[in-house]
Amino acid sequence: MKKLVIYSVILTIISCAEVKNNSPSETAKIVAESFYYGDKATLKEHTTASGYANLSSIQEMFTEDKNSESNFKVVDKVIKGEVAWIKYSTAYDFKPGVFKLVQEDGQWKVTHNGPREKGPF
Repeated sequence: MKKLVIYSVILTIISCAEVKNNSPSETAKIVAESFYYGDKATLKEHTTASGYANLSSIQEMFTEDKNSESNFKVVDKVIKGEVAWIKYSTAYDFKPGVFKLVQEDGQWKVTHNGPREKGPF
């Protein structure tokens, strides 16, 4: 009986410690808000190495007050296998932005899309 209780507690701890697998839309919202709020740790966690390098290099020009509302809205999305495109709008931009996401280690992460890369929008 003791072993059963111990295994149950261990299993509960392990299951609660799992990393949450966000959808592409949720990941895009996290990245957009962390970008505008200047949260580099969160930005790095939800982007690929090239995506982080690209976004962090221009992040300081676009920081907003952390108490302001981002009003993040998904305008359109396309998911094809392990690549997703999210078109979004925020209160901080006049025109919608687009994130390209890829799956890396089972997690959706925003990556850098090249200037000649054609997305679905």
